[in-house]
Amino acid sequence: MLRVVRLSLVFVCTLLSAVVGAADVKNVRLWIAPDHARLVFDLSESADHKLFTLKNPDRIVLDVDNAKFKADLNQLNLTKSPVQRIRSGAKDKNDLRIVLDLKSDVRAKSFALSPNDKYGHRLVVDLYQPEKVAQTVKRATTTANNPDKLRNVVIAIDAGHGGDDPGAVGPRGEREKDVVLGIARELKKLLQKEPGFTPQLTRDGDYYISLRSRTSRARKNNADMFVSIHADGFKDKRAKGASVWVLSPRGASSEMGRWLAKRENSTDLIGGVGSVSLEDKDDVLAKVLLDMSMTASRSDSRVIAETVHKNMSRFAKMHKKRVEQAGFVVLKSPDIPSILVETGFITNPDEARKLKSKSYQKKMAQAIFAGIKAHFVAKPPALTYLAWQKQGGNKGKSVAGKYKVVRGDTLSVIARRNGISMAALRKANGLKNADHIRIGQVLQIPTS
Repeated sequence: MLRVVRLSLVFVCTLLSAVVGAADVKNVRLWIAPDHARLVFDLSESADHKLFTLKNPDRIVLDVDNAKFKADLNQLNLTKSPVQRIRSGAKDKNDLRIVLDLKSDVRAKSFALSPNDKYGHRLVVDLYQPEKVAQTVKRATTTANNPDKLRNVVIAIDAGHGGDDPGAVGPRGEREKDVVLGIARELKKLLQKEPGFTPQLTRDGDYYISLRSRTSRARKNNADMFVSIHADGFKDKRAKGASVWVLSPRGASSEMGRWLAKRENSTDLIGGVGSVSLEDKDDVLAKVLLDMSMTASRSDSRVIAETVHKNMSRFAKMHKKRVEQAGFVVLKSPDIPSILVETGFITNPDEARKLKSKSYQKKMAQAIFAGIKAHFVAKPPALTYLAWQKQGGNKGKSVAGKYKVVRGDTLSVIARRNGISMAALRKANGLKNADHIRIGQVLQIPTS
């Protein structure tokens, strides 16, 4: 009798493991970004998987343990993706094999995602195409109204969330990712019309970009400023109000630690154009350089944020009476002034209605634009169209000038803001190889 019970328990446990662990692929979604495509497989349960590639012809194979394919692929448009066709079949009695027939060679990365408010278990496959890396914006960018070939001020505009990440969702299905992209595009239009500015969107479509990639794209585009646009959400629909954020001292401290820890294995430089590497600096010097660079960028960030906050308060309810501070990842570039704008609570019915309207999106974009313009018109980097304009726009007048060192300045930061190399700045001021400057010191800014 005891033996029968034991056999029965073994049978029941085996049956339960087979039933509970079974996962169905219910749906497949595709998101196209400029430099990669993302395939998302919606699963009924979590499942282990393995991914590998095959050549001649190029294929990606995805083996999913204890799973079945029940998705309808008829509505999936693969035209703009690197995938020619998706096939599926049983690897063995219980496991599933999914094959992606490719149009070209790609680099694949896969990972699982846990359920969130909108989606259940997901299996994500990112396909990167090296030849589609975004082009870097040159600091010498010129426009038709920029006759002296002076560079424009580059503004990186970051629309939060995207793709499989909708962000906060409103009472009538309004999605944060759609609202903020609309505002970002309106801001881009305003900056494009303004002489002396070049706007760059971190995303210009419905696709996901990681937080670090957003700031990385700004750095690759040699941005003079980074503005991230979001819409708040809260479980209590009565919560409302817009807000403007800058990096907190604690956030700056943690980011400094991250940069110092990775500097020997990183190609990142502080200071953009005419930048300086931390790789060959000792701990004390590296920390000093980072601290000074972050102090300067945080100072400019706060000035811009306060103006934007004031502009928004003229037509929108503000969550707080002053600019707020936090350790948001997108605010942590040590050499790029960065602000984050929460345009309102999309979970509030009244604010959701406003945020969805084009007129309100334009009004919000105008408030951000006015803050950005006011700062850079008052404090334009040398060798820019705005600096030339501030000097009277005299074509025969040299744009070479002088700069008075203020607290937080480093030689690398001054070089970046003026679009010149460290070597040129040192030579013009007889600094040789010394990077030591003092507050109040007047530096000559060379023309090249």
